[in-house]
Amino acid sequence: MKKSIYVIDGSAIIYRSYFAFKNRPLVNSRGENTSAIFGFLRTIISLLERFEPEYFVITFDEREPTFRHKIYKEYKATRDKMPEDLVEQLAPILEMVKLSHIAKLSKSGYEADDIIATLAERYENEHDIVIVSTDKDLYQLVDDNVKLKLSIMLMK
Repeated sequence: MKKSIYVIDGSAIIYRSYFAFKNRPLVNSRGENTSAIFGFLRTIISLLERFEPEYFVITFDEREPTFRHKIYKEYKATRDKMPEDLVEQLAPILEMVKLSHIAKLSKSGYEADDIIATLAERYENEHDIVIVSTDKDLYQLVDDNVKLKLSIMLMK
């Protein structure tokens, strides 16, 4: 039996967690929004406890434009700017991932889903790949060796 690699779309989970509490954000004693931090950590802990994966990696988008922005200037041009209270939660999340010694992958010029697709293609013959994301575009990677778990199902 092949060992499993859990590949987590950290950026998608952060966004989903933030917007899940948009109307009633979770705040700390200083009044700072902690919704994304809470939802992200809850999802990661749930995955580790429920599935006990042999390998576990979290992928993240970088803030710099991707190669797609260079090819097509209008790429994601209609998207709203990231809310400031979400931006403020990114550094603590990344610091917690670092302190937990969980593998983190990101690359300037690429999105988390590009990294996920690369890992799936590279390792699917050697390992069972389990992608955790809310990004339905990743369905195109699913086959006998690559599975997709929608992280919204894990938030319950």
